[in-house]
Amino acid sequence: MAAVDDYFAGLDAPARAAFERVRALAEESAPDAEQGMSYGMAALRHHGKPLLGFKASKDHLAVFPFSPAAVDAVRDRLAGFSLSKGTVRFTPETPLPDDVVRDLVRQRLGEIG
Repeated sequence: MAAVDDYFAGLDAPARAAFERVRALAEESAPDAEQGMSYGMAALRHHGKPLLGFKASKDHLAVFPFSPAAVDAVRDRLAGFSLSKGTVRFTPETPLPDDVVRDLVRQRLGEIG
């Protein structure tokens, strides 16, 4: 099942494009990542563990690295973005910086091992 592809297909064009960009950046660092589900959301998985989840809401998009430490590792570079313990929120108009996405994924890969 291509959970991420299926989820993205149901989004409007700007949200889909924003998430496709994040996914492409994540797959650069984790080329063997697989599509799946984690905690009820479409996600990339690495060695069977959740790597990066995707969720769109009415007012924003969110990525979930499933790790407060991963969010903390890039927190200082996300001024102006809405953050919580394991979530980074953004919009298609204000996308996440490429280096931040790469570092979120690298941090999570290090945790997964």
